[in-house]
Amino acid sequence: MGTFVTLAEVLEARGSPLDEDEVWCLLLKSLFIKSLELVTSLWFALRLGSGNMCSVLSPGSVLLSANGSLAFKSCARNEDVASFTAPEVQQGHTASSRTAVEKMVVYSLGMTLYWCVDYHLPHNQPVQISAELEGLLLSMCEDMMLRRTDLLTVLETCELHHKASMLPPAERLIRQLVEDVYRNSVSSGVFNKASSIKMLLLGAQAIIS
Repeated sequence: MGTFVTLAEVLEARGSPLDEDEVWCLLLKSLFIKSLELVTSLWFALRLGSGNMCSVLSPGSVLLSANGSLAFKSCARNEDVASFTAPEVQQGHTASSRTAVEKMVVYSLGMTLYWCVDYHLPHNQPVQISAELEGLLLSMCEDMMLRRTDLLTVLETCELHHKASMLPPAERLIRQLVEDVYRNSVSSGVFNKASSIKMLLLGAQAIIS
């Protein structure tokens, strides 16, 4: 396992959704800042005529580091990101303004986080988050670009919630999520090794008998 783990790996390791505080922390302290940087990079790339930058965020492209930082990686060609791609992008529309680029990223970010709170839940079971957070995520996932919220509104909503809820630092949360993945990996490795030894012993006993 490398220096970074993806959000997808975090969810796979724990086998359950992110909880509300985890989503608020990620959204406010890290994902928002990185998303803003991505919007700026995408807009400059489009203005320079280089439209090959990936505008889609997904659970597999959000990287968490053991030092508490966060980064995005480029879309993998074999990764299915259709569910996280804004409708206007799927329809082949090219962003003609910075606002349009921002709305594309907002959609991907919202869908990525909603995937995290809905992970492995039965189809008939609602997500276990507050109406406030669900409303924010749904406004980010709005199909119509003009009705979709913007990054500034997301930031303001998160800051108000953060002040009222006294959330832990995002860096601490990210470190904990990464540690959980490593811990799960080590535990699985020990279990698999023990299972292999047990199978060898059983095989040896069968030969002897």
